[in-house]
Amino acid sequence: MRAPSLASFPMTQNAQSVAAAMQCLDDFMAAFNARDLDAWRKTFNFPSVRLASGALTIIDENYHQPQMFGRGALAEWDHSAWARREVIHAGDDKVHIDTRFVRYRKDGSELGAFDSIYVVTRENGHWGVKARSSFAP
Repeated sequence: MRAPSLASFPMTQNAQSVAAAMQCLDDFMAAFNARDLDAWRKTFNFPSVRLASGALTIIDENYHQPQMFGRGALAEWDHSAWARREVIHAGDDKVHIDTRFVRYRKDGSELGAFDSIYVVTRENGHWGVKARSSFAP
């Protein structure tokens, strides 16, 4: 599945914020797929919130650990990709993005696709994921 490009998003008066938020999500997905936790941490603004699997999780800098990639919903997972990213709202320091991401096995077969909302904020000049709500396990 081809990832959406920034060119497919409506440009608003907050085009710089939208571009920065989309770059943050590109970096988020690349670091996650590389299993590079240091790079992945850099794509967050902590504390960050995740609402999924019937639970609200407050995520701090040390929450994600390498062993997470071999258990639970990620046990068969190899990589993920954005299937949709559409800006809902954009301001100078915050962008709400309606997304759908797909999880894949190593053989390319699909594990699942999940709708989600990402809130990307600029804090102290840094764009990062502040909150996300998804239907993913």
